[in-house]
Amino acid sequence: MNHPASRVPYVSYDPTRHLLLTPQDDEAPARVARLRALGIGDSPLPAFDDFARKLARTTRAPYSMVNFIDEHRQYFAGLYTPAQDQAVELGPAPASAQPGREMDRDHGYCPHVIVRRKALVLEDVCDYPRFAGNPVVDEIGIRSYLGAPLIDRTGMTLGTVCVVDLEPRPWGREGLATIKAMAAELVEQIHRMEQRQSGTG
Repeated sequence: MNHPASRVPYVSYDPTRHLLLTPQDDEAPARVARLRALGIGDSPLPAFDDFARKLARTTRAPYSMVNFIDEHRQYFAGLYTPAQDQAVELGPAPASAQPGREMDRDHGYCPHVIVRRKALVLEDVCDYPRFAGNPVVDEIGIRSYLGAPLIDRTGMTLGTVCVVDLEPRPWGREGLATIKAMAAELVEQIHRMEQRQSGTG
């Protein structure tokens, strides 16, 4: 896509239309500590990329992520894109970051899922004024989103699994049930990883 650096997207940042406010995330410091203890959330993992691929195929979505969120950023430890196994640039990232794996916290909808602790279904983001002004709409072209929280055995919301499309998608109840089931499946996988690390598995 061609996005001139000198032009700020109108819809994303027009104060009369940009109604989305990234919710305050009081759990973030405790989440970061839990993710560090698990050894996940700041580097790509083949197992999470495999899971993202499976999720994309199950939902027939072009983009799929396993997303962990700290106080300032989102990190896609699992990522699937139309160019299979090739990262896509989803937002500004420092030079030291893995290309396409990192996105600002105020981009996208996963921070809302984290704070809500509930799945979020947006069949067409343009139908929701609260979400239509998000930068990802103009900068990337995202039109639909389906995501669910990863809530572990301690009750901590570790992150999300989500899929997005550049076209509106009628996810429906089937899509909601699928994303919740996939989130539960990944949480169990993370628990098994934890057990192997501790030697109790």
